Amino acid sequence: MADNSSSVEIVEGCRLPVLRKNQEHEDEWPLAEILSVKEVSSRKLYYVHYIDFNKRLDEWVTGDRLDMKKLQFPKKEAKTPTKNGLSGSRPSSPEREVRKSLDLNVQPATAPSRGKTLPTPKRKVEAVPLATQVSPATPVPSLPSSAEASQASVFPAVRETNTFKSREDHDQLSSLTTNGTARRLVPSQPGRKRKANCGGAEEMIKVLQYNNPQSASVFLPPPEDSQDSSDGIPTAPRMTGSLVSDRSHDDIVTRMKNIECIELGRHRLKPWYFSPYPQELTTLPILYLCEFCLKYLKSLKCLQRHLTKCNLRHPPGNEIYRKGTISFFEIDGRKNKMYSQNLCLLAKCFLDHKTLYYDTDPFLFYVMTEYDSKGFHIVGYFSKEKESTEDYNVACILTLPPYQRRGYGKLLIEFSYELSKVEGKTGTPEKPLSDLGLLSYRSYWSQTILEILMDLKPDNGERPQITINEISEITSVKKEDVISTLQYLNLINYYKGQYILTLSEDIVDGHERAMQKRHLRIDPKCLHFTPKDWSKRGKW
Repeated sequence: MADNSSSVEIVEGCRLPVLRKNQEHEDEWPLAEILSVKEVSSRKLYYVHYIDFNKRLDEWVTGDRLDMKKLQFPKKEAKTPTKNGLSGSRPSSPEREVRKSLDLNVQPATAPSRGKTLPTPKRKVEAVPLATQVSPATPVPSLPSSAEASQASVFPAVRETNTFKSREDHDQLSSLTTNGTARRLVPSQPGRKRKANCGGAEEMIKVLQYNNPQSASVFLPPPEDSQDSSDGIPTAPRMTGSLVSDRSHDDIVTRMKNIECIELGRHRLKPWYFSPYPQELTTLPILYLCEFCLKYLKSLKCLQRHLTKCNLRHPPGNEIYRKGTISFFEIDGRKNKMYSQNLCLLAKCFLDHKTLYYDTDPFLFYVMTEYDSKGFHIVGYFSKEKESTEDYNVACILTLPPYQRRGYGKLLIEFSYELSKVEGKTGTPEKPLSDLGLLSYRSYWSQTILEILMDLKPDNGERPQITINEISEITSVKKEDVISTLQYLNLINYYKGQYILTLSEDIVDGHERAMQKRHLRIDPKCLHFTPKDWSKRGKW
């Protein structure tokens, strides 16, 4: 195959099968796109992106791993004038053609009239399968879903808007009938807040008698219409927060990893994605970081010299939590700007869906550390806006790769909700979540909500009752996330004019096994945190 690659010139945008090892260390030939070509020691290397695989698997490969027999050359796009008058043509991959056609297909459903405010998209409505005790003849309208925005395409600017298959489906699902009363799904209105109204009669969950010791049914009428878009996909680019909808994924430079390796304390990390470190550092085999101030240096000698002058042995800011060897530090993005920017640069190596912000003033950073005799070593962090109009309690969240799959991700999430409890608010993470972030949040929400439902006890011989708002208030998880989690677990069913939750033995057993493995938990007694009212401060 190497001979074929030398006879045929491979250019950027070409597609062809590329040899790689899968998780079972077996050979496979997935389709890949050539993003860049370079020559090292008279040998050509190709930077490939495996189609339908995460970008963190992108890599440089040699010509002998390319299957030239199935080579697809890129198509040329029509020349289109740009704002500066230059031609906008470039080689186009088949994927870009598909995405362009998708934009054309969905445009009639989303194109707003000029001069008007863009409407917020309606939430998806998903069908929920019936439980075994539900009569087949009973109609099952679905609850409004908090759609998981992180399941969208890798390209943030392409949004799936064709939610309803037909006009009839749209009309049928626009109103839900419960006990003879019609409920209209009102489009969400950003910026408006609704106070928690616990104890609402129509949101009451009734726990039925147990059919067996490990199976329960819970009645759940539909929740109030949300005043906040929960699908996380804004119709216009966001101008606040850590997420900005741009076309950075189309930029060939930012689609490629630019740092080969990072040395952070006793760990060496291989970055997953592009991060805008200075250009002169991207050619180094190893980029050295001080693990306490996160300053980047070009050589081990520079790092050793820096460590003799760096007095930090922990992140700057206030230590607001300590239990055992785990500590959390609160860092103000305005007071500790250099540290915050260095933290963002490091995090961008492992977060693809967030746009790096050099203006860290509007953010607070909560860094989790592990203590030993040498100091407090960074494990992960999350950031949040000082003032969020959309109830976000997390902007970016990351557990560094050496500490992943050890329970630290859930600990970060749990800590973010503990802060929300102290603030007396409900919160939700910024969307879209990464694939790993989505798994962590779904797992945390599931365990937290199931923990409450399974702890419900009968009161004076009567069936215990709880509302959606009460679940939200106890956990500080936003109502939309509570509903989407119940739907994801397939617990919501429609039975005799009411929504019910059915906890099967498999759900209960799985939850108990998961909780036995969850050794790391936040102890609220060890949290020393006083929330600030940032709205009353002139410039944070």
